[in-house]
Amino acid sequence: MIKYVIGILCAVQAPPRDSLLAEGVRLAAMQPAAALLRFERILSRDSTDVEANWRAAIARNDLAEQLEGKEARTRRDSLLQAAELEGRRAVRLDSSSARALFALGLVLGNTALTRGLKPRIRMAVEIRELALRSLAADSALDGAHHLLGRWNYEVMRLSGFERFIARSILGGGVLGKASWNEAQLQLERAVALDSTRIYHRLDLARIYLARKNVPAARSQLQRIAALPIRVAADTTLRREAAQLLQSLPVISLDRLHPPLDLALGPPAQVFPLVARQLPGMLQLTP
Repeated sequence: MIKYVIGILCAVQAPPRDSLLAEGVRLAAMQPAAALLRFERILSRDSTDVEANWRAAIARNDLAEQLEGKEARTRRDSLLQAAELEGRRAVRLDSSSARALFALGLVLGNTALTRGLKPRIRMAVEIRELALRSLAADSALDGAHHLLGRWNYEVMRLSGFERFIARSILGGGVLGKASWNEAQLQLERAVALDSTRIYHRLDLARIYLARKNVPAARSQLQRIAALPIRVAADTTLRREAAQLLQSLPVISLDRLHPPLDLALGPPAQVFPLVARQLPGMLQLTP
């Protein structure tokens, strides 16, 4: 009888599901650990809550991304394994949920980065399918466009030999559909849908660089400096963008046509003028 009464009192005093979810959503961007606690409380009462499952998966993924180095490998793997379980549960409960599909694809994408070739190929096939299904359910989901663009980017970064082995032996024939054009198209779409997301612009810059389009990459990296910090990882991503920007090659004055010393005078005198009038041309591909 006493246990029954205590159970009723606990149920009455417990925050309602919608309150916990709203609080978790509010905390998720900058405090994923605190958000995860709210989602876990919902799931402890109802493990079939679709939104709580995919949001918990993303929160764990965000926590895993903050862990670097070999000493953190075990903790990172543990977080991603739990996130995968929650993501798969969400998709199983609602296979038409664009965000559940995206969440699972996101988790698998980050998991694949630390795996060998064979498991990476297996995950790559599923990641592409999840991204396409997510976009079929919601074509305006910027994260799904990013996921598909990043998929193309990672596949194209494989060596020709690795892609051959993947397609011919490991069952990754779908990898043959990857292209640099599709990688760029999908990331540009993600930026168009949410222009203040730092990670959209950073990965788009990386694709531009891979395609030898340094001016376009520079434009994206320069814009990142003025973007707001929206999620916990943005501080690290902004620092990576600044480092990448600094690493870009600098233009040589004698490559301008006509040569500056012939058109305007000695380079030492002309350079300040160039810097003022041609800020987008100061660093180009050699």
